[in-house]
Amino acid sequence: MKNQFTVIIERDTESGWLVGEVVELPGCYTQAPDMAQLEVNIREAIAAYVKTADKDEPMPEFVGAVRMEVAV
Repeated sequence: MKNQFTVIIERDTESGWLVGEVVELPGCYTQAPDMAQLEVNIREAIAAYVKTADKDEPMPEFVGAVRMEVAV
């Protein structure tokens, strides 16, 4: 069975590496120097998370993302 997951990707300002976090899987994240390696790493992280997750615990549902401009 295949599931879809939402991955938020940010660039670490100190290392320059990409950091990917899976929205639906709290605490599931990884990093890599480029997008190709990040995709490999995030797939491995998801597989490990799902394999060890409590099957009776429902996963959060991703609703959406909003980008806002705020004067500070």
